Amino acid sequence: MAQVQSSYGRAAIATRDDLRGFFGDLDERKVLDILALNPTTTDLEEAALWAAGDGDVLGKRGHPLCGIAAEICEILTVDEDEDR
Repeated sequence: MAQVQSSYGRAAIATRDDLRGFFGDLDERKVLDILALNPTTTDLEEAALWAAGDGDVLGKRGHPLCGIAAEICEILTVDEDEDR
């Protein structure tokens, strides 16, 4: 998915379609919670990498998960945490 840059150099604010592109069909509550964070497409991309299990590689390279991307991962995995 191409990243759109605004005139300020920040990635474009993510849309429902962007969420669907990165994560497939999500529960409506999760969609609303994520969109309420006003994430960028970069935030979604980072969260998708971590959610797919690639976070350990990024963490070893000095890129820990933080900010909005971390909040997105938390929203995505809340059901997994409740099942334990």
